[in-house]
Amino acid sequence: MSFIISVVLSSLFINGCKSESVQQKQIYKIGGIFSNVDHGIAFEIAAFSANNKYPWSEIELVPSTHNVKYHDALKAYSTTCDLLRDGLAGLFGPSSDFSSTYIQSICDAKEIPHIETHCNFNIKRNDSLVNLHPHPKSLSNLFLDIVEAYGWQKIVIMYDNDDSLLGVRTLLGLNKKEKIVVIKQLETQDSGNFRPALTTIKATGNTEFVLACSMDIMEDVLKQLQQVGMMTDIYSYIITNLDVQTLDLSPYQYAGTNITLARIIDPEDTEVMQLAESIYKFRKTRDASIEDEVLFPSWKMRYETALIADAVQLFYETLYDLTIDKKKSITAIPLSCHEDSSWNEGYTITNSMKTKTVKGLTGLVKFDIEGFRTDFNVDIMELSQGGLINVGQWNSLRRSLNTYRPEKISTRIGADDLFNRTFTVIITISQPYGMLTETTTQLVGNDRFEGFCIDVIRELSSILGFNYTFVIQDDGANGVFNPTTGQWNGMIREVMEGRADLAITDLTVTSERETAVDFTMPFMNLGISILYKKPEPVPPSLFMFVSPFSAMVWIMLGVSYFIVSICIFIMGRLAPAEWQNPYPCVEEPEFLVNQFSIRNALWFTMGALMQQGSELAPISISTRAASGVWWLFVLIMVSSYTANLAAFLTVETLMTSFKDIEELASQNEIKFGAKKGGATANYFRDSNLSIYQKVWSYMVHHPELMVDTNEEGVRRVENENYAFLMESTTIEYVTERHCSLAQVGGLLDDKGYAIAMKKESPYRNGLSKAVLQMQERGILTGLKIKWWKEKRGGGNCAAKSEGSEATPLDLQNVGGVFLVLTIGTILGIFGSFAELAWHIHQKCKKERKPFKEKFLNEMRFFLKFKQQVKEVEAESSSENSNPAALDILRK
Repeated sequence: MSFIISVVLSSLFINGCKSESVQQKQIYKIGGIFSNVDHGIAFEIAAFSANNKYPWSEIELVPSTHNVKYHDALKAYSTTCDLLRDGLAGLFGPSSDFSSTYIQSICDAKEIPHIETHCNFNIKRNDSLVNLHPHPKSLSNLFLDIVEAYGWQKIVIMYDNDDSLLGVRTLLGLNKKEKIVVIKQLETQDSGNFRPALTTIKATGNTEFVLACSMDIMEDVLKQLQQVGMMTDIYSYIITNLDVQTLDLSPYQYAGTNITLARIIDPEDTEVMQLAESIYKFRKTRDASIEDEVLFPSWKMRYETALIADAVQLFYETLYDLTIDKKKSITAIPLSCHEDSSWNEGYTITNSMKTKTVKGLTGLVKFDIEGFRTDFNVDIMELSQGGLINVGQWNSLRRSLNTYRPEKISTRIGADDLFNRTFTVIITISQPYGMLTETTTQLVGNDRFEGFCIDVIRELSSILGFNYTFVIQDDGANGVFNPTTGQWNGMIREVMEGRADLAITDLTVTSERETAVDFTMPFMNLGISILYKKPEPVPPSLFMFVSPFSAMVWIMLGVSYFIVSICIFIMGRLAPAEWQNPYPCVEEPEFLVNQFSIRNALWFTMGALMQQGSELAPISISTRAASGVWWLFVLIMVSSYTANLAAFLTVETLMTSFKDIEELASQNEIKFGAKKGGATANYFRDSNLSIYQKVWSYMVHHPELMVDTNEEGVRRVENENYAFLMESTTIEYVTERHCSLAQVGGLLDDKGYAIAMKKESPYRNGLSKAVLQMQERGILTGLKIKWWKEKRGGGNCAAKSEGSEATPLDLQNVGGVFLVLTIGTILGIFGSFAELAWHIHQKCKKERKPFKEKFLNEMRFFLKFKQQVKEVEAESSSENSNPAALDILRK
């Protein structure tokens, strides 16, 4: 480690004074033109490492690093000319296709060794060029050998540009070997959005892909492959970019996807780790804001960075061999880009580099007779649950692929382990199970959807750790089996054919569907019921006050009144105590009187019945006992009447056209139906009960009453005399928002909604356990309250019904009482006139006086409202009258 620290410290004084021992050495200036900061750091560290590797050596490399933008060819040209004027022994870089050609022509003309490390598809055997990057054709042969070793028959090559496609051009020759090779370019209209292209590729049904993309987009492509559901255990990928190991692949290592990649540098190699740490410390010396704990891990080192270190080592050891072993004197001279002069020793160094072999960070650095790198080894890596594992090695010289790859990579992952897997989840747009998010901004991906089932998948993902991508079932069909074609449609077919991993909506578990797919345990239990208009209240009757008692009770009450009155009259006449002296002052009266005449007996029982009492009081034991029993009877009857009257006056009586499915099926006025091809209709089709068969027969003979969606059925219920048969949970949701509708009757069956997946799916147990956990924790109940009673207008109807619980009584409720009072009062007035007329008639008949005169006199007295004393008319003359007494009474 002291070696690394000495390297870093030395770099701080690159342009400072040098020690005496250094000044005695032969100095060789090397230039570096890079567009990546790490490349420049690695270049400087490699130069000082080489100087310290042979402390007894008489040569020393002095690096001069220049950062030039990738597309700035003019800047690269001017920088090269500046370096040549200072006497340059070798030029490293630039790593840019836009400027390397120009720099190479200058180096050829000036005979300056030109060392490149980037992939050059136009590489040729130039006099001054040495490229440490493997030839593109060699790498293309590598991936060809992997494809043939894996036995792929139909390969889809996904690429982003022409250079990426050229890197796998030998794969195109597989078409001649009875294999199918399809080329798909990842085009994008929106910056960085490859989802439309990936979705199109997924629709082809292919599962074996060669991914040839630059590192600029590689991370986005992998992430979007996961988002569109192409990172599951049925897909296999060979990634051709040698730097893909520097990405964080942990989001995909549990998905079960077969991902194969190649690498040349081993991040666990000691020298690679030392270089990575040195790069971090070098950064730290230049930027003190870098935190100490933020390291540069070795696995993040790009392949080209390691190649630069190897190139510097190769250059140093070549100079060492020429100057020390071969005793050749080499001295760099200043050159000008505008003159014809060149460096005579340049070709010697270049040719010596091509014949030399060194062991570097990228393995054996060796060149063939054409000057291209050869005899290098490539590790074949595959992504497993534990990360990247080495499953083989390939040698470029022998083109031998030694692999110990397991026959089935997915066996390394637990069958029921869902962690970090990616599922395509198909949904339908059906309230409240799956809906488009209400927002004013444009959303993409899973953010476009919300609803009960969306939240269920989100909670399951949180529990089990899997990833998911929602897709929509365009026709909205859950899945119906066609016995004629023997085919399923809708979501069930999508799951069966593998285009979707999971299906969730208001999808009912049935025995017929169980033969085609597997279901988790139900996340919601329900049954079939009837949706119809809410029962209308019965209009209050004018004589509602008689409603507390039935007609028979009223009749029996009247009969009891008359019977008790007669009984009291009889008991009064029989009981000796009831015969009383009318003149208490006369000790020996000539006669006795009885208070309970027929008229008084009727009045006595009436006063008790009305709870008003009377001036009559029973005296004998028998009449008192009978009166007490009558009062007890009246107390109970009046209390019952009062209690029941309050209920009749304050509670609305609802009038329903039918009460259950039997009454609905037995009438002809109300039409009814169900969702076409749904589980509800199939339930009546398959039921053995006669009443349900009658319902099914009605729906078969009236196909126009069947609807395509639940929303259409709800509209028909609101606008027509129509009843809709549907699931009770959906009825609950509808009645929370449509206050004019209600559920009629109870549940006709018992079933559940569940998540569908492919038959014999290994994920069934894991998902079922998670659903059970959600039930035990109350998560499902909370989600139902959220989407049924809170979101999207839920709870409106409940608020209205709560506000109408206590309502004042209308005149229509108690109008009958006022009517009885009015009629009774009018009859009393007419009765008074009738009684007066009868009294006058009897008196006129006795006195033989005219009726009209006597009646008019009475009317005149009646109209004198202030006069409260009436004279008694004597039968004879006025001698029997007492005028003085009359005057006193008048006063």
